[in-house]
Amino acid sequence: MDSLIFDLDGTLWDATEAFYVCWNEAFLKYDETKTGMTLEQIKSVMGMTMNDIMEKFFPRLDENRRENIIKECADIELKYLLKNGGNLYPKLEDTLKELSKKYKLFIVSNCVEGYIQCFLKAHNLEKYFLDFEDPSRTELPKAENIKIVKKRNDLRSPVYVGDTKWDAEASKKAGVPFVYASYGFGNLQEYDYVINKFEDLLNLKK
Repeated sequence: MDSLIFDLDGTLWDATEAFYVCWNEAFLKYDETKTGMTLEQIKSVMGMTMNDIMEKFFPRLDENRRENIIKECADIELKYLLKNGGNLYPKLEDTLKELSKKYKLFIVSNCVEGYIQCFLKAHNLEKYFLDFEDPSRTELPKAENIKIVKKRNDLRSPVYVGDTKWDAEASKKAGVPFVYASYGFGNLQEYDYVINKFEDLLNLKK
């Protein structure tokens, strides 16, 4: 193993409380979405793209209205997260510091443009990660973005660390071993490795 590629939500941090506040602020402005989303509903779709989330909960929205609402959600969310950050999982920075001495670290997430940057800047974590990718830049699914990061950085033996079935599927499609973060939002039975807390990565054997 020469590198770790991380999912973000449910793996490195939990920002669902911020989503609940920010998304519902945007949803209330439109008749089609004024029912909003509960915190539990938001947690149930972590790992999905924002477009797919909107399709699931507000399927009657036309494409233009959906795009406008997604943009407004993102604008409110990014300003909030850049200022306030999210809830980092315990011992995250200490663990990243140790991991970065031995492995190259990356992020691939299904998120809106600027989201990964908010995570890195709000918590001053840029120094630990060499590269990242998301669909806002490539317009590609997670599996393809994992492949891009692998190729761009000449990675020989990476693993992907995530917490949902979508992460597991993306890892498989990308041909990369999957490390299941059981403390996140998913409930999986199939994986190559499992960690029950973030610092367990320090003892990962491959």
